[in-house]
Amino acid sequence: MLELTDIDAYYGPIQALKNVSLTVNRGEIVSLLGGNACGKSTTMKTILGLVKPRRGRITFEGQRIDRRPPSVVVKAGISPVLEARRLFPYLTVLENLRMGAYTRRDKKGIEQDIERMYELFPVVRERYRQPASTLSGGEQQMVAMARALMARPKLLIMDEPSMGLSPLYVEKVFEIIETVNRKEGVAILLVEQNANMALSIATRGYVLQTGEIVLKDTAENLLSNPLMQKAYLGVA
Repeated sequence: MLELTDIDAYYGPIQALKNVSLTVNRGEIVSLLGGNACGKSTTMKTILGLVKPRRGRITFEGQRIDRRPPSVVVKAGISPVLEARRLFPYLTVLENLRMGAYTRRDKKGIEQDIERMYELFPVVRERYRQPASTLSGGEQQMVAMARALMARPKLLIMDEPSMGLSPLYVEKVFEIIETVNRKEGVAILLVEQNANMALSIATRGYVLQTGEIVLKDTAENLLSNPLMQKAYLGVA
C-alpha cells in the first residue's frame, strides 16, 4: 500500500533522513520506533508532503506521491493523527469532526460517519458540544483519532499517540487503535517512542536512529532482539 524507497530529507543543510525505506501493507499495523530527534516525525511529514525529499520516491497504491501537496495526499487516502493532537481548540468536538471531512461532499455519508465515530468513541458523543480545549489529553486524543477517520482513510499515520497521556489512557488509546485496524480495515503506521506498547499491537516494526533505519523485523522478533531490549525496552 505505502512504500518509501531510499528517502533522503533535509531541513536546510541538515540531513534529517538518510536512505530510509519502509513499507506498509494492507491491513497491517507497522510501528516506526526511535528516540527523540531520530527522524520519526520527519518521516511522517515527508509522507504527507510537508517535507519534500531530495532523493528517493514514495508511492501509495502504486501512485507516486512524493511531489504532491498534502491536500492531494489526504484525498488519496492517507490521514494523519498529529503529535499533541492539534485540535482546533475553540471549535466544539463536533466541529472538529466535521473539519476531518473537509475533502468530502457527501453530506449523508458525513452524518453517518459522525454517528459511527460516536459509537467507536463514546467520549466523543458525551463531549460533542464542548470546545476541544476543555477536554483532557486522553479525550482530545480520541477526538483527534475520530477526526482523522472522518476522511475515510485507507491508511492512518499516528504521530506519538501516547505522548502526555496517563497510563490508563495509553492502554485505552492502543486498544482503540487495534479496533480501528480490525473493524474498520484501516492500515496504520504508528510513529512512537513507547516501543513496548507499539510492538504489542504491531505486525512489523522499523527502528530509526539519527535518520537511518537500523533495525527492521516482525514485532515479535524486535521484542526479543537484545539490541532493541537494551536501547528501547528498558531491559538491562
